[in-house]
Parts: sequence; C-alpha cells; structure tokens
Amino acid sequence: MTREDGLDVEALLRVADELAIRNLLARYCRGIDRLDRQLVRSCYHDDATDKHGTFEGTVEEFLDWSFELLERFSRTMHFLGTTLVEFPDDRPDVAAAESYGVAVHVREGGRQQDNWTSGFRYVDRLERRPAGSGGRGDWKIAARVVAVEWTRSDPVDLELPITGDVTRGVRNRDDPVYHVLDR
Repeated sequence: MTREDGLDVEALLRVADELAIRNLLARYCRGIDRLDRQLVRSCYHDDATDKHGTFEGTVEEFLDWSFELLERFSRTMHFLGTTLVEFPDDRPDVAAAESYGVAVHVREGGRQQDNWTSGFRYVDRLERRPAGSGGRGDWKIAARVVAVEWTRSDPVDLELPITGDVTRGVRNRDDPVYHVLDR
C-alpha cells in the first residue's frame, strides 16, 4: 500500500519485520553464550523443532540437550555474519532466514579436541504469530536446521597473557551485557 505522499507502507513493514528477525537471531546467540536458557527459549515458538548437529527434536528437548553440552565449556562465542531473510508473497507471517555463522567452544584445561570452532548455517523458518495484547505479533523460530559446513580442533593454550584489570565475559546474568543500562 502506497500513501498519497509516496510512502510505501508495506515496504517499511517488511524492513521492520527483517530487523525484528535479525534482533531475534542475535538474542538467541546471546542466550547461548551467556547460558541464559530463558532468553534462548523466548526465541522459539512453543511447538518449534530444531535439528542441531546430532540432535533432532522439540524446543524443550533441544534446550535440555544444548545446555547440558554447553555447560561443559568454559566459554563459547557465536558470531553471525551474512543473513538473508526472505518473505513469501502469499504468507505475510512466514519468513525464511539463512544465517552464516562461526562458533568457538573453549574448555579450559581440556584436550585439543575439547576446544573447537565450527562454521555453520542456521536455516530457519520463522513465523509471526498474534501477540496476546494485539498488535502484529512476534517473530520466533518455528523450525531450525543447522547445516554444519566445517569443524576444526584448536590448540589447548588459547589464552594470551593479559595484565591489569580486564572485564571478562561470564556465562550467566552477571555478564556486563545484562547491566549496561544500570549505569
């Protein structure tokens, strides 16, 4: 729909939808790296499915599986790069997103095979479903497939000597990201 002043309202709504989806994907990565189960859970619809490496199942099963695995590591970092979001013409509340990423997993004191980096793609079907209080609804993951492109083991000694008072990330809600607006 184009207004009299030439503004394409539908195009602006699609930009807002894509921005909401990109924000959702970033929140997912934050939740995974900070071990914030509630945040990760909020990125999925209740009936969502996930096929993630050797795992395939419901979102609740995925959360149990992934957090058991993630808690073995001292640190993880998930980086998302190229993300393509596509909307089918005939389904305004459905989107497909392909996100290229790299994930680093570190286990201090572990063997080399316990420290690994992986290149992957999140291939997501996202749906916007009605919100409880009206409005356009929230975009969330309805189905995810993780396509692993490569994995490598990294040397055990990943630490560089850092002196002085350095803020370190922590894997819980004590991390600085949860308190940046407190100041």
